[in-house]
Amino acid sequence: MVLVKILGILFLALIVIVPMLDRFGKRHSDEDVSKISRWILPLVMLLAVLQLVLYMVGK
Repeated sequence: MVLVKILGILFLALIVIVPMLDRFGKRHSDEDVSKISRWILPLVMLLAVLQLVLYMVGK
């Protein structure tokens, strides 16, 4: 039951926050987006490797 409450709160927060960010958020140029997007895949791979190491260690 606690999990359902947490998921409900997160869902409601997303319903409120996403439109506010869309309305009041800063617009980024194409150069800024390309700089940020080139970091996404390496960071996801690093996260996956760290999660695998933590799983193998047993924590």
